[in-house]
Amino acid sequence: MAKKVRLKVTLGGLEIVVPEGRQPEEGFAFLRDNEKWAAMELERSQRRQAIRKPVKKPSGQILFRGEYVPVRVVRTDTWHGANRVSFEDGAVTILCNPRSQTPLARSLENWLRKQAREQIAGFLAPITKRIKREPNRVYVMGQRTKWGNCSALGNLSFNWRLIMAPDFVLHYLVVHEAVHLAVPDHSQKFWLTVQSICRETEQARRWLVANQRRLTEPLLVM
Repeated sequence: MAKKVRLKVTLGGLEIVVPEGRQPEEGFAFLRDNEKWAAMELERSQRRQAIRKPVKKPSGQILFRGEYVPVRVVRTDTWHGANRVSFEDGAVTILCNPRSQTPLARSLENWLRKQAREQIAGFLAPITKRIKREPNRVYVMGQRTKWGNCSALGNLSFNWRLIMAPDFVLHYLVVHEAVHLAVPDHSQKFWLTVQSICRETEQARRWLVANQRRLTEPLLVM
């Protein structure tokens, strides 16, 4: 039983808890006095729900940098080279040579791998400068069980499907593996270093837990 007036944020919204025998007006007065805190907690709760809420993959779209975007296939006899993939005006376009033997899904995957490599390189440069460590090699692969890894030889590897996640998620994974070049374990020092470089560490970890199935969906090209 409540002994004092308090505010409670739930999945359904904000609740004002008033102890038995107290007047409802006391609850409303307490809310007015704590309006800023209540608004902040409600917004935080809504963000958490948005991260955890499952999203069904729309037909004819792929997940790219955290958003579902349309995939347009343009078949033309005037294009005689290999399939070409580009991202323009919020959509991925595949310019397809009808005589090409390369499946469209393969062309799309190759393009996503390239995007992942470029994004990872961009994130990695300032991190290695800060921790004063450089990787031996950097691989972009298709691991089935890991999003990233730092080997004993100082090689970093990342799953190319991370380019489908929001940028802050990929940034966190790059930070996580790069910091292992300096701190090989998961000690307190390791996590403090990671969080000092990536302030969205916890948000990124929650996103991965809630959305890992979305990242492993087959690349279906219509």
